[in-house]
Parts: sequence; C-alpha cells; structure tokens
Amino acid sequence: MLHLMFFEPRIPPNTGNAIRLAAATGCALHLVEPLGFDLSEPKLRRAGLDYHDLASVTVHSSLAAAWSALAPQRVFAFTAHGTTSYADVAYADGDVLLFGPEPTGLPAEVLADPHVTEQLRIPMLAGRRSLNLSNAAAVAVYEAWRQTGFAGGQ
Repeated sequence: MLHLMFFEPRIPPNTGNAIRLAAATGCALHLVEPLGFDLSEPKLRRAGLDYHDLASVTVHSSLAAAWSALAPQRVFAFTAHGTTSYADVAYADGDVLLFGPEPTGLPAEVLADPHVTEQLRIPMLAGRRSLNLSNAAAVAVYEAWRQTGFAGGQ
C-alpha cells in the first residue's frame, strides 16, 4: 500500500479531496497535527463527498509519531525546491509521499529529517509557484500507483 502524508494541512477542501483520492486509489492518508481545521468541518466533508468510510485516514499527533507508526523504508518529500522529478523515481509498495501545508510547503526541518529519502518536484512552467496541494498529491499518487501496477484497480 502507498502512503500519502499531509504535514500540518490547513485547507479543509484539499484534505477532503485527498480523502476521496485515498478511497479511489487504495492509498492510506496520514495527517500530521496540528491540522488547520476540524475533521468534521462541512467544507472537508463536502469535498470528500461520501468517500470518508471508504478511505483509510490516520491522524498522527506529530511527525515522530507518524514515523513510529509507519516505520517507512522510503519517504519522498515533495517540494518546489527538489531537483529530482517525481517521474524519475521507481516507486514501491510502502512508499510515503509527503506533502507540506498550504501555502508554505514543507519546512526546512522536515525536509532535513533523516527519514526523507529524497526531495522530489513536479515540473511546472517557469514563474509558477506551486500546484494546489490536492492536485499535486493526485499527480504523485497516480504515478506511484501506475508504477505498482494499479493494484486492486479496475
């Protein structure tokens, strides 16, 4: 199973979209506190539609707690400052795809965490700051899921 992790997400609809993404692809969604919203917020529930019961969502009290629970072999941190394209990685079952909060992205201390295997970027046209968090997560999850054979997909 692939693991999608949002570090301190702040915008409810992006997390709602990620819940829907997790339900559609079978990846596990991990949210690292503090969250910038309550999980019962209407905007989050609306974005996730009726997929909440179909998704694996775990809230971790800290990044250290997430690492302890997952014991990941590989963690790919997505950042506009990465030098490796997300498309140049051979993904494997169990990989963690780590994304930072809107609008700041992952802080330096998270990017320097020893669990982070590599910093990846999603190519964009020059002069663009970033993709929307849930869009970037979908791009990455679908590429990793494609490479792992769309396990369970139809």
